Amino acid sequence: MNMSIKHELIVGCPAIANDDAKRFTQRWLIVGPDFVWQRDLYADKLSGVQISISFGNMVLRAPGMLRLDLPMDVIEDDDSVWRDAQIGGQSVKVVDEGDLAAVWFGNVVDQPCRLVKIHPDEATPHF
Repeated sequence: MNMSIKHELIVGCPAIANDDAKRFTQRWLIVGPDFVWQRDLYADKLSGVQISISFGNMVLRAPGMLRLDLPMDVIEDDDSVWRDAQIGGQSVKVVDEGDLAAVWFGNVVDQPCRLVKIHPDEATPHF
């Protein structure tokens, strides 16, 4: 296993050295409640998030927060959680990771936000 290459799973969060992360590079990001992504808006606060992978889950930790585990490889067939997000001037189909993740990250960045995953049918956008 080549653990020297780092992969940024959540845009703006520290990258991790884990080969299992490669296919999930830049698949998640934090957007505002209006589903618009703004480069560097949350950068200072996201730098304190620690990410690891355990048994197919992305494990998130941040100072003063309980850990949050999110399954990484999910069949995204529930269109009720699909949204259109504006990412770098592009309209991109995303999957809203839900209220628990939104509250967790909202506490990390001190403002309302949503954690979204780029829909599997979409290419990774240009950030």
